[in-house]
Amino acid sequence: MKWYEITVFTTDAGAEPVCGALTSAGLSGFSIEESREQAAAFLNDSALYWDFADMDKIGTDTPCVKSYLAVVPENKPVLDAAEEAIRRLKGLDLGFDLGSLEMSVCIRDEEDWANNWKKYYKPLEIGSRLLVLPSWEEKPESAGDRTVLKLDPGMAFGTGAHHTTRMCLEFLEQLVAPGQDVLDLGCGSGILSIASLLLGAKDAVAVDIDPIADRIARENAAMNGLGTEHYRIEIGDVLSDERLKTAIAGKYDVIVANIVADVIIRLAPIAIGYAKKGTPFIVSGIIDERLDEVLAALKAAGFTVEETHSAEGWNAILSRA
Repeated sequence: MKWYEITVFTTDAGAEPVCGALTSAGLSGFSIEESREQAAAFLNDSALYWDFADMDKIGTDTPCVKSYLAVVPENKPVLDAAEEAIRRLKGLDLGFDLGSLEMSVCIRDEEDWANNWKKYYKPLEIGSRLLVLPSWEEKPESAGDRTVLKLDPGMAFGTGAHHTTRMCLEFLEQLVAPGQDVLDLGCGSGILSIASLLLGAKDAVAVDIDPIADRIARENAAMNGLGTEHYRIEIGDVLSDERLKTAIAGKYDVIVANIVADVIIRLAPIAIGYAKKGTPFIVSGIIDERLDEVLAALKAAGFTVEETHSAEGWNAILSRA
């Protein structure tokens, strides 16, 4: 299948009326590329949840709206209608700048956007005991008797390939013991809490702010033969949601949080309340520039820092209550 890629160049303010014009022509499903200024403003408003962004690679010089239409004879009238709708829009005075409203049409070959990334995600040996195995891959013979963690990350963070997740898994492999209770704060795909159960933990509670994590972590748990009896997922912001804090109340044997520095700093005084004496608190997702701040926050919350692992600008910390 080939597709018309329809691009209309506009402004950030013009994106909505452009989408409206194209919708009136019979198109649906739009991709909006914002200006660098708009993208940067969004990142600044959500700075709590990220530490690093390459500002030269976000946004675009000229905002645009894109839509796709199958290249078949019956869609030619829709394409003509889209061109006419944009011409009409050019003649309107909406009281703000719509940009050039130039429209370009090119033909693209169909790609499997939902699955192309899978060719870069392969079985991954971690530490001395774990094998993270994509759900569509077969276990390689070279993996021997490693514990297999089947995973399909879907739209949630956490494949094991990034240094932050890998370092957490290495710590968990060393620390999780049979019969323990584990708390995973910021679970994403569920990789860390599921790994804990496969390594011998009795129960795990996984928490994430993103509702998508509920479905994906649950599916990944089921893929590994884990049901709801020993695996519980809670959705909410543990920094501010009192209901959630109560729902996960208890004392855990291991706590892990692979998030970002600002969240870990605010999370440390909360996490200490869920820890037994001597409970390891594993944190990761920390860039070099924020390491000292996180170490100070952990100590201020009452944790004793035992070990720090680093890889290509990222850091994971093992501390204890």
